[in-house]
Amino acid sequence: MSPQTPKIEDYRHLVDHHEIAWIPMKDGRRLAARLIIPKHAQTKPVPVILEYLPYRRRDGTRARDEETHFWFAAHGYACARVDISGSGDSDGLIEDEYIKREQDDCLEVINWLAAQPWSSAAVGMIGISWGGFNGLQVAARRPKALKAVVSLCSTVDRYHDDVHFMGGCLLNDTMDWGSTFFTYGGLPPDPEIVGQRKWRSLWRARIEGLDLYPATWMKHQRRDAFWRHGSVIENYAAITCPVLAVSGWVDGYSNTVFKLVENLKVPCKGIVGPWGHKYPQLGVPGPAIDFLQECKKWWDRWLKEEENGVEDLPDMRLFLQDSARPAPHFDERSGRWLGIPQWTGTATTAGIENQTYYLNATSLSDKPARKSNKGLRSIQSPQTTGLAGGEWCAYGLGAVAPELALDQREDDSGSLCFETAPLRKPLAIVGHPLVRLRLSSDKLQAMIAVRLNDVRADGSVARVTYGLLNLTHRDSHAQPSALKPGSFYDVEVQLNEIAQVIPAGHIMRLSISTSYWPMVWPSPQAATITIDPAASSMRLPLLKSKKGLRPVSLGNPQYARPLSLTQTRSGEDSRMIIQDIEKQNVQFVVLRDDGGSIIDDIGTETSFTKEKRFTINRDDPLASTAQVDCSVHFVRGNWDAKVETKTRMHSDSTHFYLSGSIRALDRGKLFMQRSFEHSIKRDFL
Repeated sequence: MSPQTPKIEDYRHLVDHHEIAWIPMKDGRRLAARLIIPKHAQTKPVPVILEYLPYRRRDGTRARDEETHFWFAAHGYACARVDISGSGDSDGLIEDEYIKREQDDCLEVINWLAAQPWSSAAVGMIGISWGGFNGLQVAARRPKALKAVVSLCSTVDRYHDDVHFMGGCLLNDTMDWGSTFFTYGGLPPDPEIVGQRKWRSLWRARIEGLDLYPATWMKHQRRDAFWRHGSVIENYAAITCPVLAVSGWVDGYSNTVFKLVENLKVPCKGIVGPWGHKYPQLGVPGPAIDFLQECKKWWDRWLKEEENGVEDLPDMRLFLQDSARPAPHFDERSGRWLGIPQWTGTATTAGIENQTYYLNATSLSDKPARKSNKGLRSIQSPQTTGLAGGEWCAYGLGAVAPELALDQREDDSGSLCFETAPLRKPLAIVGHPLVRLRLSSDKLQAMIAVRLNDVRADGSVARVTYGLLNLTHRDSHAQPSALKPGSFYDVEVQLNEIAQVIPAGHIMRLSISTSYWPMVWPSPQAATITIDPAASSMRLPLLKSKKGLRPVSLGNPQYARPLSLTQTRSGEDSRMIIQDIEKQNVQFVVLRDDGGSIIDDIGTETSFTKEKRFTINRDDPLASTAQVDCSVHFVRGNWDAKVETKTRMHSDSTHFYLSGSIRALDRGKLFMQRSFEHSIKRDFL
């Protein structure tokens, strides 16, 4: 499949651009908005598309907004890109992720947009990641003017399917993303927007109001009310407007698309491509699609009430990936699109049948194990098992700093492996595999990582999908309980949704390890897990029939003219694994330098750097450490503002220890600094 050439046009002559519009809140705060409005809207009002984020509309997401919002405006929709309170140029403070005040403010924003003379009073919300989250959260609040949502790379469950925890295991992305968010919370407003007299006082207030967000989250290690807030899985029925749900197979949030389509009672359609955490018109790995046109069809139907038949589209449009030799980066994945008319879950969707595979002594078979083959198998994985796992969520997907899972042979060497004979027929896996294990632990606490792998003829091993489970969370994420050493438990591990082919002649392998670092923070003790293969199995959803599948045509990508930037300094990214052979220590190091560039139309030069360094000892889980350093710099004329942050975490058998610091520099001189220290008790983690 060859890369597609995007269609790019300059639409500025068709729109009115407002760099700043102030949206008043009833408590006196003002939120900063950038508006792009069709010229004809002043005489013929149009619907409004809202994107509501904390990522600085003026100098943060501007490049993406330029390509997206100008395209929407040229095709008949006003666009509002609004900074959440305390971010960009908006008044107030960033208090945390997805707080109720953020939702309350959005209700006021929607009402304001609906009341403008150029507005038809119909509003849609679009967003990726944070903006995908709050689109669903605000939809559940049911503002009258909100008619439809496009939610990309989002979640319905903030505890189980977000950057913090997976299967009750602590993701190291809590520190990675949390450190970035900690940095964003201390960034200054733009003096050109808020005024020379005011910007420093606003900046100071932001830093004074800052929290070390990873520590805030670590105080809630089980699924409590903190995580239930903002998790629309608590009440799907609260969402009463249509939702288009979108993600990619190497994004961290692909499961959400399936949950929304299966559970919403309003019109909901899903698209999952081969991409990472990207808008699909820019999707990597490709093929990218004409996603803005898909959005326009959605908006036309639900915001303009045009009878264009989008409700008759397949429930799911899924990219079925061909097998590929493992690589840290793909520009493109080969495969084909599946149009599945009705998706009710892999157990009941037409054309998909669940096939059970049974674990034998070392094999995986569609025939149950004979009693004579019964035998227990045990594993205590090296703490470095997981080095080939890639990032939990592939964000940048650049060729310089690749993020995808590597050849699994090294991780398999530290795992229990069960595999089929070479397949006589190809298997098209569509949905989520479910692994049932009967196991015991020699410790009170343990975790397992379960991977489904494709063993190729050349011996290389590609990860197809995986799942995690903190075994103290085997029955509940809200009420974990210790294991009784030596006692056997029946547990289930749901692997991530996937659509991928394992060809004939290849071997399917199920690999089970007791660690998955650096993706997951280790348990406090190295545990040995014993599995009873004769009482263990895997339920695999297989596409058995193509009958009833619908054709899918998603077109070549298009978008508006890209933002004009002048590069002042080139950047460089790298991902490295550093081993100390004598001490048996391993470091996973990610260095990111975005270089420097001037946003030509506003004259602001921006730069961002980040260093992530995770450390572990092959045999000692308590040697695990995480440190992340970030730097953001803004320069324009006599405005020279820089923020530097450092965050650190380590643990012992009873506590997590987190520290953080922020330094703010004004024209090279120290403007303000703060430091944070937290000791947090481990809670079955």
